[in-house]
Amino acid sequence: MKKYNIAVVGASGAVGEELFRVLEEVKFPINDLLPLASANSAGIEVECQGNTYKIEELTESVFEGRDIDIAFFSAGGSISAHYAKYAVEAGAVVIDNTSHFRMDPDVPLVVPEVNPEDIELWEDTGIIANPNCSTIQMVQLLKPLHDLYGIKRVDVSTYQAVSGAGKAGMEELVRQMQDFFAFKLDESEVKAFAHKIALNVIPQIDTPQPNGYTKEEMKMVNETNKIMHTDFAVSATCVRVPVLRSHSESITVTFKEGVDVSVAEAREALDNFENVKVVDDLETHQYPMPIISTDTDYTYVGRIRKDIFAENILHMWGVADQVRVGAATNAVRIAQKWIKLQENI
Repeated sequence: MKKYNIAVVGASGAVGEELFRVLEEVKFPINDLLPLASANSAGIEVECQGNTYKIEELTESVFEGRDIDIAFFSAGGSISAHYAKYAVEAGAVVIDNTSHFRMDPDVPLVVPEVNPEDIELWEDTGIIANPNCSTIQMVQLLKPLHDLYGIKRVDVSTYQAVSGAGKAGMEELVRQMQDFFAFKLDESEVKAFAHKIALNVIPQIDTPQPNGYTKEEMKMVNETNKIMHTDFAVSATCVRVPVLRSHSESITVTFKEGVDVSVAEAREALDNFENVKVVDDLETHQYPMPIISTDTDYTYVGRIRKDIFAENILHMWGVADQVRVGAATNAVRIAQKWIKLQENI
């Protein structure tokens, strides 16, 4: 099997660290690995597949002469905006985990289980965009249902873990909980979020938009239709909750007029879909929860039920580890599909 030279930009961040784990777990065919980050992280050692590598500083010239085949970017939109072109110019395909390129009409936005055919469009820019974490797990559940019945509208409320804000978000929740048990939560520092997150929920993720939605909510709206090549209505309410990892979503799907939803059919379609697992038995208290999805590569779905007032509406509850399924794992799956595409040419 051919092996590939890999670069990871943002190697010291939460997603970068998870990328190394996923690459090792799937036995990704690595020839050489170049971890990159800011000057502050240069020299730190990372491990992958039994080898140790030192993080190098990300510069405009660092890709030159390195024969990088695949460059994973997960260091923030401004970093991708500035440095991705240098990786492409050096001959790499960039798999970008930031929001910067997602809605660029020339850049494919890919969830491999949903629209793998779009990977073929990578040559237009040399870049493949990784969608928003909440969008990824949602479209994995929407795709089999859309194929089955045809979706007219989706309403989703998210319950997003603090790891969506990176290491700083996770550390802030832990620190505030420690302060709570020390009876000094009122004194706890608020930095990663607009309010204290411990024992609280915050119904705002990202910046407000003129239409009353937030940027995170509009990502879900716009990205869903780009990935699925559809134009059905999507409305999202995104909420930060005091959970360390794994996002949860309450999803209501309205199908086209005249559809009489069968829960059994819907459940079967979901259960047969790649990397989706149905966990759905109220009698035995079995349903998706962050505690079962964390550190896994599956999107879990349960609480699947037909609306009691309309025959064409289905409700469900989905959960996935957004650091993996919503970021690192999806990026690696894109790379695996890209490799297959190259080998078949």
